[in-house]
Amino acid sequence: MTAINKDPVVSALQALMERIQQEYGPLSAEYDAQWRSPCEVGEPFTSTENDQLRVHWQPTSRQFINDFAGLENALETEVHPSIKAYYGAFWSAHLETRAKDGPVSLLQVWNEEDRERLVENLLGHHLVQKRAKGPLSLFFACTEPDSDLILTVENATGAVLLERPGAKPLRQVSDSLAEFLLTLAPAPPTDV
Repeated sequence: MTAINKDPVVSALQALMERIQQEYGPLSAEYDAQWRSPCEVGEPFTSTENDQLRVHWQPTSRQFINDFAGLENALETEVHPSIKAYYGAFWSAHLETRAKDGPVSLLQVWNEEDRERLVENLLGHHLVQKRAKGPLSLFFACTEPDSDLILTVENATGAVLLERPGAKPLRQVSDSLAEFLLTLAPAPPTDV
């Protein structure tokens, strides 16, 4: 995995990915012949734990393009550069981490179809937040598995916010996404 640029978000995300791979690699996900990813490594294999067909994967640098041009058109504003860097740097499965307040599942882009779905979901999130008269924010992570709390980047400031969809943000968690990523520790992967 090579860094695409010296963007602080990309550098922090890459460092975290490397720590996750060192601590929990090799990583694997359930294999789906209809849901392939550029980050898959090798051939599918049968898990000895549950006879499930799986495939190894590793975060893979990708050619950054403006994945958010359509979203920016719909929002009539530019998407915060930290979100563009975060989602635009790698193909990857979601990454499990721990913050000082608990679990954080970092959402990632598995393949091109997943990227398209992400953009649609970000637009849907915006429409829900707009009805709640909240600031424009873009999600990047989930918290506790049974919680509806999410982590977002406030588009105007780049600050990381804790939110419940459809409500105003609960609180600011960090001044920036890069700063927040640097505070995370690897956690055991969940089944993908």
